[in-house]
Amino acid sequence: MEAVNNSELFTKIEGAIEQLRPFLEADGGDIRLLRIEDNIAKVQLLGACHSCNMSAMTLKAGVEEAVKKVAPEIIRVEAVEE
Repeated sequence: MEAVNNSELFTKIEGAIEQLRPFLEADGGDIRLLRIEDNIAKVQLLGACHSCNMSAMTLKAGVEEAVKKVAPEIIRVEAVEE
């Protein structure tokens, strides 16, 4: 994938995450897009999201679904520790 396309993809994904951010912040959490590797969006869960036992469901049902709508080439979203 070219750098320009990767930059555009990053921006699209950031936009999708930005739409979800108020819901995460309402529960004391947040999420940050770190990078895209092999069509996998790598994110970091912050605040309450980091230790929440529902974060896997939020990631799969909320974040991944929103990201795939704007960037169908993304095959999944993974939470990573940085």
